[in-house]
Amino acid sequence: MHNFKKNQQSINRSMDGFLGNAPGRQQGSKDVWPSKQQAQANSVSSGNIGDFKRAEGFHPTDRTQTEIKIPGKETRADKKAEASLLHMTLPGGSLNRKARKRMKNSKPLTKWAKIRKWSFRGSMVLAGLVLILGGFLLFKGYLNLNKVFKGGGNAAALQDNVTPDQLRGEGDGRVNVLLLGRGGEGHAGADLTDTILVASIDPVNKTAGIVSIPRDLWVTASGQGASKINAVFANAKNKALRTDKDKAKAEAAGVEALKKTVGDVLGVPIHYYAMVDFAGFKQMVDIVGGVDINVPQDLAVSEHLWDTTTNKPYYLQVPAGQQHFDSTKALYFARSRKTSPRGDFDRSERQRLFITALSQKILSAGTYTNPVKISQLMDAFGSHIATDFSVGDAVRFMQIAKEIPGNTAASIELTDSSNPLAITGNIDGQSVVVPKAGVGNYTAIQSFIRTKLPDGFIVKEGAKLKVLNGSSVQGLASTKADELKTYSYNVIAVGDAPTKTYDKTVLVDLTGNKPYTKNYLEKRFGVKAVSKLPSDTIQSEGADFVIILGSSER
Repeated sequence: MHNFKKNQQSINRSMDGFLGNAPGRQQGSKDVWPSKQQAQANSVSSGNIGDFKRAEGFHPTDRTQTEIKIPGKETRADKKAEASLLHMTLPGGSLNRKARKRMKNSKPLTKWAKIRKWSFRGSMVLAGLVLILGGFLLFKGYLNLNKVFKGGGNAAALQDNVTPDQLRGEGDGRVNVLLLGRGGEGHAGADLTDTILVASIDPVNKTAGIVSIPRDLWVTASGQGASKINAVFANAKNKALRTDKDKAKAEAAGVEALKKTVGDVLGVPIHYYAMVDFAGFKQMVDIVGGVDINVPQDLAVSEHLWDTTTNKPYYLQVPAGQQHFDSTKALYFARSRKTSPRGDFDRSERQRLFITALSQKILSAGTYTNPVKISQLMDAFGSHIATDFSVGDAVRFMQIAKEIPGNTAASIELTDSSNPLAITGNIDGQSVVVPKAGVGNYTAIQSFIRTKLPDGFIVKEGAKLKVLNGSSVQGLASTKADELKTYSYNVIAVGDAPTKTYDKTVLVDLTGNKPYTKNYLEKRFGVKAVSKLPSDTIQSEGADFVIILGSSER
């Protein structure tokens, strides 16, 4: 390459950034480019920059004319054109930083570089869509959650690390949810709760049970008088509306009346409720793609049912065995009483089967992780479901429920043919269901339910109890022991204390490591436990707790 500084005397002018007398141009002549042949010949003979065939040479575009650039007069377009026009290296030379950067940026992308570039862009687009969809679902969920999860219910057992003092009494170690189904707007008897179930889970031992309550059970609700249990909600709601036109408050009053009534019948606390109407029921079944149930026996309705969706007659035909149910078939399967010989009793069992199958489908991975289905369920929930779960309690409940296999949930009914606790009867010309022990006598029902739904903490600790009669009341120890057994206490011995002079019950804790059982027994008998037996003549016989009953227990 020429030493341009030494040859400055030969430079007459500059053109396009190249200095000196261009080969093929006469001194003093006008600026005229040499022909292609001349340029090639000169470049070969001189070995200077004009050697376009060398790899380090620049590669001009297909131009026939070049405009002369006047220093200091470059436009933005000129600079951009200059940057894109040349890709050039100078042997033995160097470029300034800006030029090197321009060269680096102008290198053509390889195949893999292009793939990485578009992969990155695709990822950014996908991330944007996820954020938009997530934001939409969160906003939509927030609106619908406020409609559905109003809060107000409470179950200590849903919390992590529950302490004994948080539990009010036996049964509070479970979570009991009253599940209600009603017709809703557009149906006759829109507020009659023809579906009444209690779903109960034990978070400690991970078990569950579903109790079916006949809708025709004859009850006496507080402040209402006697009626079928399916009318308690409607009666309390209408009574509230007569004094206050606030529909939300009226519905809350109806729910509280029914929760209390069901709790009184079964003898267990009702912590939450959830109520769905027919439209919401069908929507949920459609959203999850139907449900599958193992039908225990053939079901058929000889007369047609009226389908309010299509305004056409519907004939229910369900053979025994594994069956798939769409929303319409499912609704009539759960509602109809004319499909089996025991009428309302068999319907309650079908409702239990269906609720179990539907809950499993909703909690399945295919539904729970599908944003479209979750969005649709939010719509159905927001318009057709009400509950006193809070959002946090609902999430915790679902987490526990997912850990319990649906097919292990115990089926509990009051009309089991082997031990019927409720039977059909007639009151004022109405066909009703009443306790076998007599109208309003729920003692046998309560004992039965407690044995089926034991407190999880009592079961887990498995404390051994010895019950002694320290009063003059004949048979008191046996009576109390039988009652304790219905709560799943492990009573290993029953007898009389050495003396019959105890006025107050004495509770002796001989282990000190069964805190939940101790808490329940203290609250049951209204005393504080002591750690030493009151007499050396009393033998523990391996019991963890010794209970000496006083005359105050009569």
